[in-house]
Amino acid sequence: MTSGAKTPEDLAYCKRRFAKKYQIPFPDNIALLKTYHELIEGKSIRPSTLIEVLLRTRPVRSLSGIINISVLTKPYRCPGKCLYCPIEKGIPKSYVSGEPAVERAKRLDYDPYLQVKKRIEMLTLEGHPTDKIELRIVGGTWSYYPRKYQTWFITRCFNACDDRGPTSLNQAQKINERAKHRIVGLSIETRPDFITDDEIAKLRKLGVTMVELGVQSIYDDILKKNLRGHGVRETVLATQLLKDAGFKVLYQIMPNLYGSSPARDLKMFKTIFTDSRFQPDLLKIYPCALLKSSPLFNVWRQGSYRPYTEKQLINLVQAIKKNIPRYVRIQRIARDIPSKSILAGPAKISNLRQLVGGHCKCIRCREVKGNYDPQEKLYLFRQNYPASGGQEIFLSYENKNRTKLYSLIRLRLIEVRPQSSRPTALIRELHTYGQLQPINSDNANDRGPTSIISPQHKGLGKRLIAEAEKISKREFKLKKIAVISGVGVRGYYRKLGYRLKDTYMVKFI
Repeated sequence: MTSGAKTPEDLAYCKRRFAKKYQIPFPDNIALLKTYHELIEGKSIRPSTLIEVLLRTRPVRSLSGIINISVLTKPYRCPGKCLYCPIEKGIPKSYVSGEPAVERAKRLDYDPYLQVKKRIEMLTLEGHPTDKIELRIVGGTWSYYPRKYQTWFITRCFNACDDRGPTSLNQAQKINERAKHRIVGLSIETRPDFITDDEIAKLRKLGVTMVELGVQSIYDDILKKNLRGHGVRETVLATQLLKDAGFKVLYQIMPNLYGSSPARDLKMFKTIFTDSRFQPDLLKIYPCALLKSSPLFNVWRQGSYRPYTEKQLINLVQAIKKNIPRYVRIQRIARDIPSKSILAGPAKISNLRQLVGGHCKCIRCREVKGNYDPQEKLYLFRQNYPASGGQEIFLSYENKNRTKLYSLIRLRLIEVRPQSSRPTALIRELHTYGQLQPINSDNANDRGPTSIISPQHKGLGKRLIAEAEKISKREFKLKKIAVISGVGVRGYYRKLGYRLKDTYMVKFI
């Protein structure tokens, strides 16, 4: 049926013609993929990468070089009393019914094993490779959950990727180093006032590589007015502690909070990327949503809170995007809260990113995605900037006019704190973008109808690591460098001479 089809548009035409000719329902891609795999198993046809790519549902899911899987924790009490936070029975605080991750978790009784397992199965049915998984654990304040539950939860997530029964956390991690579905990144979300040296040590043992901080605002008066329970000082301290330990740091920021204004919100975002105390690596812009289940509802009903208009929010986000540095990725611009649950305000806009329009300089807007051209010349770019008491060096491979980002690395140089055994040179992130390539694929063939065109497995990551090592040794006279590696990527670093020590991959240079 796909004979002659080279593009999704060709395939759609073939499907319509086929359905009309045989008077049958329009066949969906998932059903066709299932039949395709059955024919391969029966050796009736040969595997075809072209067919797999054409039948892939929502291709964007694997165009950043990884597959993202979100897993929700069980409902549990939260230490916060935030004015804007919804409270719904049977759901972790700050989450609401109707959000995709929430509905999946509810159906599976918040079982981490089943959430991961079923998500892998669905992504596979949709035609996506699932070799490289970025696991995102969401729900409530992670650091407030009992330690025993945390260990069990993450262990079961690893078990689902390893297709094994219950094991210890250490066993599960060791198995995952060579598993079919490898966890190459693991993130949790928590409050800045819960980040301590002890908490960081525990997060590393769990395999966490990125922390989403619920910062919301960098103004003490706004935080106090919204009953956040901590101030800017805690955000600054948490940011430095996390970066010094090698973590990627994501800020969740909430425009439209009670007591703020569009002008002040814009100033806040400018400050976040000009004040060295902040400088997050990633950003989620979550405009405050007015929900009946939040205490803010009563403030609004009394007339003390006025949400921004749609025009105000769109103008604000457009202005924010103009000031985003090249080393920052805007992960999201809105939550998946169903619009029918939002009583008033611009958070009801479900397609905010599309309405804002245009590309900015952020990583997400510049990722190469499916636009890889193997003939295009790549250039190595370097940007140094001070952040949280250290020196950040952002290296990237991009095209000449910097509209397509292929690969990046974040190198952090810090001064050793008293009684600290942490290395002073830390690789906090290494990422090559484009279509996810299966782990055991060498991606040697760039041409032909059955090849997957992707910059992955081309040696870009190795070249960036070599450059980071050279900078650390020659410019900073260091003898050792460490990587906060995801469990599933440890094997990659071993091939480059790194060895596991105290949850980090370390190399003497």
